[in-house]
Amino acid sequence: MNNNNSKLPEPFDSFVVGSLPRPKWVMEVIERRKAGDISDEDFQNILDTAVPFAITLQENAGLDYITDGEWRRESYVKVFSDSVDGFKNDLIGVGTINQDLHTTNMYPAVVNKIKQKKSIALDEAKFTTAHSLGRSELLVTLPSAYTVGRRMWDEKFSSKAYPDRSEFIDDCVPIIRNEITDLLNAGFLNIQLDDPWLALLVDPEYRKREKISDIDKEIELSVNSTNKIVEGFDSVFFSVHLCHAHYNRLHGSEGPYDLIADAFGQLNIDRIAIELASPVAGGLDILKTFPRDKILGMGVVDHTSREIEKSDSIISNVEEAINYLGTDHITLNPDCGFAPSSSNPMDLDEAYLKLKELSVASLELKSKYS
Repeated sequence: MNNNNSKLPEPFDSFVVGSLPRPKWVMEVIERRKAGDISDEDFQNILDTAVPFAITLQENAGLDYITDGEWRRESYVKVFSDSVDGFKNDLIGVGTINQDLHTTNMYPAVVNKIKQKKSIALDEAKFTTAHSLGRSELLVTLPSAYTVGRRMWDEKFSSKAYPDRSEFIDDCVPIIRNEITDLLNAGFLNIQLDDPWLALLVDPEYRKREKISDIDKEIELSVNSTNKIVEGFDSVFFSVHLCHAHYNRLHGSEGPYDLIADAFGQLNIDRIAIELASPVAGGLDILKTFPRDKILGMGVVDHTSREIEKSDSIISNVEEAINYLGTDHITLNPDCGFAPSSSNPMDLDEAYLKLKELSVASLELKSKYS
């Protein structure tokens, strides 16, 4: 992709993927808003006092690219349905297995034709910039049209509005493009589309659960919708994030990226941030075919592990990747956001320590290879 953004990442820049673990009281406030116990205005006022902490945490960790921690979002994908008319909450049950029990997270389903009613990420971006110390660039995160389509279309609830899932995905595209236009006009040039559901296709058990028989069709839906979203935004630096999904330190899928490797080259984006630290991702062999016109967002800390990776081990893993890609096309990030769902019970101090070691590794790599 030919990018006219004057602030492109430097080799080995450090990124967050999106979300940080929420303190318990923030989780409770999110649930109170969802239940209607507090208004959206009161919710936003309360989070205005909390989000600066998440911003400063990332800056103090030394990251080059930060978010607001996604603390205002119930999830990375529900932020879409929260901002767009046409959905009904808690219709789709999604089982999540953790160590001790089986829990069910409920998701909205699209039930009517969709229409944007408010900003998806613009207000968050403006707030983050206003409360940042200015040490880091802002990365704005949006769900991809494909992931929204896979998560929030259900034949039982959605087929009257959208007889086919692909029609729903098509209608998501202009809404996301409109949000990007607003972000661009406000000066936000670094945007990430979260598309974990493309990566989930590598797992045969996932495909069986979702009754997916035509993998090529699904890959085409993902790639084409993303390419439609980014078309014409030449001054925006676009990332796509892929992972295997997780909840309470357990992954929702596993498998190397070989089945979707061709999609990496077909996506008209600048950077692909993928999970590589966790064993479920299959190691670095995928880098043999990684497109040379893309920047790798290399997952270098495993967000599901309690172990705090040391900078020396991160550097060692990155230097393995250098053997495949050289030094000019690698940036560093966690495997995934630490808590893409607000109810995900992860540890905030642990996340901070992991991000701090990641940032130390970033600085040492820059010094060594500059």
